Amino acid sequence: MKVLKTEKLSKNFNDIKVLEEINLYVNKGEFVSVIGPSGCGKSTLFKLITGLIKEYEGEVFVEGTESRSYKSPIAYMPQKDLLLPWRTLYENASLPLEVSRKSRESFKERIMPLIKEFGLEGFEDCYPGELSGGMRQRGALLRTFLIESDLMLLDEPFGALDAITRMDMQEWLLEIWRKHNHSILFITHDIDEALFLSDRLYVMTGRPGSIDLEIKVNEPRPRRREVLFGEKYMEHKRNILKVLKK
Repeated sequence: MKVLKTEKLSKNFNDIKVLEEINLYVNKGEFVSVIGPSGCGKSTLFKLITGLIKEYEGEVFVEGTESRSYKSPIAYMPQKDLLLPWRTLYENASLPLEVSRKSRESFKERIMPLIKEFGLEGFEDCYPGELSGGMRQRGALLRTFLIESDLMLLDEPFGALDAITRMDMQEWLLEIWRKHNHSILFITHDIDEALFLSDRLYVMTGRPGSIDLEIKVNEPRPRRREVLFGEKYMEHKRNILKVLKK
């Protein structure tokens, strides 16, 4: 089952064409990445999918429903964590439940097991300024996770982290994904990150952004970092670089 599908999706801002005929899909339970140069329209693509931008050409289907008619929320984490500095980690995590008007009596039962699972136990009463970069990203992902949506859109969630923390977060995200079987569309600039995380990935050209290459990553899971140095992965990297350098 395809939880997301776009057909000939295009977007202009005034006279500037940002996206041109984007055709992609995400199957249920699949991890799909989009990689491309800065300014190619990746973040705009997410805003079209979530309905933050409503005017476009082409079609977007979420769980088989055209996006303009899709009523349920879509879990979307932008590039910055956007944790509210005046709210504790627990209070930030509770925002999706507040918006969906869940009873406050149910918050603790829903949030606290996930705080432990996300490696944040003991920090629930801390404010964002008291947390490390990696912990802030976990908190933002926790808040995104609490949106009742099978489809998760993650826009470069690890882009601001140092290399070691970034690798730790990648492996942690895969554990969470395997356990809960969400369907993920993930934006990144990092070729190794895309190859390590994904079942499939799409490579976009510079503006106007269009999909030039689709790669299926057939390595079994769980994956070891060593696969990134294998000949198949090196071939994928060479093919991706050819598109990115166009």
